[in-house]
Amino acid sequence: MKAFFIERYGKQSAMIGDMPDPAVGVHDVLIQVHATSVNPLDSKIKTGDFKLILPYTFPLVLGNDLAGVVIRTGAAVERFKPGDEVYARPPEARIGTFAELIAVDENALALKPSNLDMAQAASIPLAALTAWQALVETAQLKKGQKVLIHAGSGGVGTLAIQLAKHLGAFVATTTSTANVQWVKALGADVVIDYTHEDFAHELRDFDVVLHSLGTALLEKSLKVLKPGGQLISLSGPPTAQFAQAQGLSWVLGQVMRLLSSGIRRKARKQGVNYAFLFMRANGTQLQKITSLIETGVIKPVIDRSFPFESIAEALRYVEQGRSRGKVTVTIR
Repeated sequence: MKAFFIERYGKQSAMIGDMPDPAVGVHDVLIQVHATSVNPLDSKIKTGDFKLILPYTFPLVLGNDLAGVVIRTGAAVERFKPGDEVYARPPEARIGTFAELIAVDENALALKPSNLDMAQAASIPLAALTAWQALVETAQLKKGQKVLIHAGSGGVGTLAIQLAKHLGAFVATTTSTANVQWVKALGADVVIDYTHEDFAHELRDFDVVLHSLGTALLEKSLKVLKPGGQLISLSGPPTAQFAQAQGLSWVLGQVMRLLSSGIRRKARKQGVNYAFLFMRANGTQLQKITSLIETGVIKPVIDRSFPFESIAEALRYVEQGRSRGKVTVTIR
């Protein structure tokens, strides 16, 4: 099969070439990938940012989102059959959606929303699961609560705004001048233009902040939270609880405890809870997201699409950090 893979970590290390077809385990579903999407996570994996917590072997096929068609199932698979149109974020230990084929554990899969094409469906899984696990699972966001979603025009932000509004929350977000009206149209109640406004001066008494940016904004986000509020970060620093959940070594757990000690201490002083979220594959949650998509509650937001042979260009475009919503890649 053709795939986009790396043989070592580095900015210029990826290439398109031939790779063996994936082995199919008894609980696996072999999928012909029709489309994928590019996430900032892909670049971080490529450059080795996560090599301590995600110890991949080489050659490594990149890619964390897919939409495609089932062509074969393992002996123990019960919920899917050849011909099914599916989508998924594969489990983190078995990524590889930048390829013509991938084998995915059936528990990570869901049937593709019937009202989306393959590229639209491929834009959804990682970003939507991140929003779901942050707002529904971790924050347990309730009607009438106030949530600040940083980077509202990004892949996660565009879906998190829609999900938060569905849950009945009051939503504030941050973006640049060019995107202010655009994110308002997604449902944001208040939009902070970070080019000339300071969210920490404008917002108060929020229940939840979903953070995905740098350390400086992480600490500033504490100022907008009320006592008992929750600061949920997608970009870190990771905690010892995360290390334990990932099954990492005691030493790494202590390193992460130290890395997060500053923000945890400041959060405690303010009566706020800090949590680091590293999203995980979950087909059951993705099926619930499918229902929201099919009823029009959540709609995909796609900036642009690239052909498979231009996937390196797609990665470079996402690395610029200026895309509105998701960037997709058509493979078949």
